[in-house]
Amino acid sequence: MARGEHLGLGAASGAGGSGGMRALRASTRREPPLLDPSRKRDTRRILALFAPYRARLALVILLIMISAGLSMINPFLVREALDEGILHHHGTLLSELIGGMIAIAIASAVFSVLQTYISNAVGQRVMHDLRAAVYAQLQRMSLAFFTRTRSGEIQSRIANDIGGLDNVVTQTATTIAQNATTVLAAIVAMCLLNPRLAALSLAFVPLFVYLTRRVGHLRRRITSEQQRRLADMSALIAESLSVSGILLGKTMGRGGDLSARFTRESSDIADLEVRSRMAGRWLMSTIQMTFAVQPAIVYWLAGQSFIGHSITVGTVVAFTTLQTRLLFPIQQLLGVGPEIESSLALFDRIFEYLDLPVDIVEPEHPVRFSAADLVGEVRFQSVCFRYPSASEWTLQEIDFRAPAGSRVAIVGETGSGKTTLGYLLARLYDPQQGQITIDGIDIRSVALSSLAAAVGVVSQETYLFHASVRENLRFAKPQATDQEIEEAARAAHIHELIASLPDGYETVVGERGYRFSGGEKQRMAIARTILRNPPVLILDEATSSLDTQTEAAVQAALEQLAQGRTTITIAHRLSTVRDAELILVLDHGRIAERGSHEELLAHGGLYAALIARDGATAQLSAQAGAGAS
Repeated sequence: MARGEHLGLGAASGAGGSGGMRALRASTRREPPLLDPSRKRDTRRILALFAPYRARLALVILLIMISAGLSMINPFLVREALDEGILHHHGTLLSELIGGMIAIAIASAVFSVLQTYISNAVGQRVMHDLRAAVYAQLQRMSLAFFTRTRSGEIQSRIANDIGGLDNVVTQTATTIAQNATTVLAAIVAMCLLNPRLAALSLAFVPLFVYLTRRVGHLRRRITSEQQRRLADMSALIAESLSVSGILLGKTMGRGGDLSARFTRESSDIADLEVRSRMAGRWLMSTIQMTFAVQPAIVYWLAGQSFIGHSITVGTVVAFTTLQTRLLFPIQQLLGVGPEIESSLALFDRIFEYLDLPVDIVEPEHPVRFSAADLVGEVRFQSVCFRYPSASEWTLQEIDFRAPAGSRVAIVGETGSGKTTLGYLLARLYDPQQGQITIDGIDIRSVALSSLAAAVGVVSQETYLFHASVRENLRFAKPQATDQEIEEAARAAHIHELIASLPDGYETVVGERGYRFSGGEKQRMAIARTILRNPPVLILDEATSSLDTQTEAAVQAALEQLAQGRTTITIAHRLSTVRDAELILVLDHGRIAERGSHEELLAHGGLYAALIARDGATAQLSAQAGAGAS
C-alpha cells in the first residue's frame, strides 16, 4: 500500500491568552505551499504569537543584558588578578578581585534561573495558544472537512506539529538573545584586550554563518517530510487500533499485514530522524574544532616577535578565557539556525490549518432565540445543494413546509439526498441556492449555538465518549441535574437497564460505547436529545441498523421524543413513516412525490413501489427467521 493511503477503518474518507489567539486568526487566506513559504509573513505571524507576552519577554532581555555585562567584566578581573594581585603580590587587591568574581558568578546563576523560568512560562503559554487556536478552528470547520480528512492527520497536527515546537518557543528566543548578547560583549572585551588577536579569532565566523544557513534549508525539508510521515503513522494508529479497526483487521485476517505496514512506516521515520540529526553534523564538528584550537594559536602568537612584547600573561589568559567562553554561544547561535528552519516547517503546517476557509460562518449580526420560545415551523424554499467536489446537484428545488408539531418523512432510494436534507436543516452544510427557515427566520442568520439548541439530531451512527453513562448524557446539557438525567433515561426506555448495571449511571461505556448494543446506544442518544429538548427534531434512519425487536423498543422511545415537536424523519424502513402527515419521496435529489401514506399508495407511483419492495424484503426476512428456528 503506497504511503499516504489509509485503511478507512475508523475514519470516513470522501465527500490561553486571548490576545495570542486573536493574532493567530488575523489572516484567513491560504498559506503558500509548504516548501515555498512566504518567509516575511511567516516571521510576522510567529512574532505575533509572542506579542501578548512582550512585558515578560522584555524582563528576560533585561536579565540577559545584565548577565552579559557582568560576564564581560570577569576577564578584566582575571587580568588584574594575575598581573597585579599575584605577580606584584597585592593581597588586598587580589581578595577584592576574587570577591568580585564570586559575586558575579552568584548573580549570573540567579539571573539564569529567573530568565529560564520566565522564558519557559511564556513558551508554554504560546504552545497553549496554538493548541487552543487550532482546536477552535477545527471546531468551526464544516462536516465536509472531516469527511475528507483522516482523523490521525488532524491529531498529528495538534500533537506532533505543535509538540515539536516545544523547544523552539520555550528556549530558542532566549537562547538567541542570551548568546547574541554574550557574543557581542565578548567581542567588545576581546577588542579592548587586543584588537589584532580578536580579528584573527573571528576570521572564520562569516564562512560558518553562510554554511550553517545552507544546513538549515536542508533541515527544513527533512522536517517537513518527517511531519508528513508522522501524520501517516498517526492515521494508521487511529484507524487500525480503534475498536472498529481491530474488529475488521482480525475478521479479515490482516493483523500481520497491518503490523508490517506499521513497521515500514516506523522504519522510514527512524531513517528520516537520523538524516535530520546528521544534517550539518560535520560542519558543526569543524566549527567546534576550529574554536577549540584557537587558544593554542593565541599562545603561539603571543610568543612571536611580530606580535610584539606588549602582551602580558594576564592579557593572554584573559583573552583565551574569552575565546573559550565565546565557543559555546557561537556554537549555539550557529546551531539555532537549522533549528529555526526546522521549526518553520512545523509553523507552516500549523498555519495551514489556521488558514483553512470556514464554510459555515457565524452571522455578523446573529439572531439569538430561546428554543422554548420557538413554535417550530420549518420551511425549505427552492433549496439546491451540491458537495464541493461534486459536479451534479445532490438536491434540487427542494420546497416544502413542515407546520409546527407536524411529522414529515423523507424517503427514497439510497443516494437520493435524504441525509443531506437533514444536514442542511442542522446547518452542517449551507445550500448554494434557496433558503431554510425556522419560524420564518433564515437559519443562516441565526447564531450557531441557538440553532444547535433548536434542532436536535438522532442518527443511526450513535457516538458515545469513553466516559460514564452519566457524563455521556450530560454532554447534551452540562447543567442537567441527576434527576433530569434519570427522567430523560426513563423517557427513552433505558433507565431500567442502566440502573441494573453494577455501577449504574457511573458505568464507563467503553470506546464508542462498545459495551452496549446498538439499540441501547440508540436509546442513550434519544435520552441525550430529550435532555436538550429541541423544538425541531431530525431522525436520520435512527432504527435502520436494528433488529425488529430492538427497533420496536427504540421506536417507542422515538415516539415519546417526537411528541409536541416538529419532526423530520429520514426513513430507511418505510413501516416507521406511515403515520407522518406529509411524506416526501426523493428521486435523484428532487421531490418526486408528496402526500400522506394513503394518498401515495393510491397514486401507485415510486412510493408504492418502495412499499411493495419493503414488504417483500420483510416477508423474506421473516421466512428466513422461521426456517432458522
